Amino acid sequence: MAARQFHLGWFLGGGFGVHGWMDQWAGNVAQDWMKPGLILDLARAMERACFDYLLLEDSSFVPDDYGGSTDFYLKNALRAPKHDPMPLVPLLTQATSRLGVVPTVSTSFYPPFLLARLISTLDHLSDGRVGCNLVTSTSSRAAQNFGLDEHLDHHTRYEMADEFIEVVRKLWDSWEPDAVVADSEKGVFADPAKVHTVDHDGKFFKTRGPLNALRPVQGHPVIVQAGGSPQGREFAAKNADTIIGSAQTVPQMKAFRNDIRERAAAQGRNPDQCKVLFLISPTVAPSDAEAQVRADHEAAAAAAHVEPGLALMGSITGIDFARFDLDQPLGEVSTNGQQGTLAQFARQGQGRTLRELASGFSLGYTGLVGSPDRVAGQLEDVMDEIGGDGFLIGTGTVHRRYISEITDGLVPALQRRGLTRSAYGHEHFRDNLMEF
Repeated sequence: MAARQFHLGWFLGGGFGVHGWMDQWAGNVAQDWMKPGLILDLARAMERACFDYLLLEDSSFVPDDYGGSTDFYLKNALRAPKHDPMPLVPLLTQATSRLGVVPTVSTSFYPPFLLARLISTLDHLSDGRVGCNLVTSTSSRAAQNFGLDEHLDHHTRYEMADEFIEVVRKLWDSWEPDAVVADSEKGVFADPAKVHTVDHDGKFFKTRGPLNALRPVQGHPVIVQAGGSPQGREFAAKNADTIIGSAQTVPQMKAFRNDIRERAAAQGRNPDQCKVLFLISPTVAPSDAEAQVRADHEAAAAAAHVEPGLALMGSITGIDFARFDLDQPLGEVSTNGQQGTLAQFARQGQGRTLRELASGFSLGYTGLVGSPDRVAGQLEDVMDEIGGDGFLIGTGTVHRRYISEITDGLVPALQRRGLTRSAYGHEHFRDNLMEF
């Protein structure tokens, strides 16, 4: 049975930050990373290829996990510096007409009213094309930037996030869809009977409402989430319209999607309204042989230089991997950070040294190497096995050549096979996401 049509997105790890500044194809990114050019080019190319959405990852701290210092991170521009993605959103939506744009927001640090108003404003500015990637944040350093001594524990963060999205949706709904009548003859702009207070008084949040901004164009803008731990999966299955799936094998992908769908159904949702898109890192070149040479070169480089991977994993989990012996297995570790990511890392490390683990670990699926047509065929086979819903380009170095290899090489091969759309069917992000 052939795979059904699937969705495409791009997870821009590093967000509005420095991308591949040491790569030979980076251009002038080291000097002009703080300008929008590269990400605007990415958005335009994605829209030509009819992607569903561009997700802008974000964080609000300078890591110091690896070696107990910020040195490695700052010297290598790893997760810092990074600018706020919110002002970038209107630029991206003005440069496109159908592409969804998803900034990242922390439910631990944003006030719900501020977020509800901001996203509603952006949804109107974009004619219904924004979403919101909700994260609970994991770093104690981020928490300290917002006045806390230490971050909330994992369970409390998700309990707080659940109430956060409840409040935000109440605020979006505080204006009924037809509240604005703009009746010049009667001198009535908005019907007061259709604008309501929300009067929320919960464990974590208290807000009166109503929102002083209009109901979003999409009603509820698209909610994105990346739940890896059991509690994270439960939150995602309950609240998300699309989920970032992280898995290293096809069976893991299938098991994750089935689990999410079961959880969504248990929440009373239609599982088809919760799209799981898996992170992938394709290596695409004009020929299979050239692609394999590239993949082998990247693998050799990763094996020779394991520090970047360990530093990145440290900033995600809050664990200083510099204190472990690289030539011994990792052993038992725990975290108040991203528990799902740590579980993946530890699971892959069974029977392997930390050096071996670090050189071969990826947050996404990396078994995609070849010409555009070959990789398109590989993705067809993978999606046929998983059953849906799509993929997120997300773990490769971003530069203009790589963007073109994906959007102008791989995607046309997918379109020729009928696997991805060749034209948008709707104006709004949510409608395109739920189209199939």
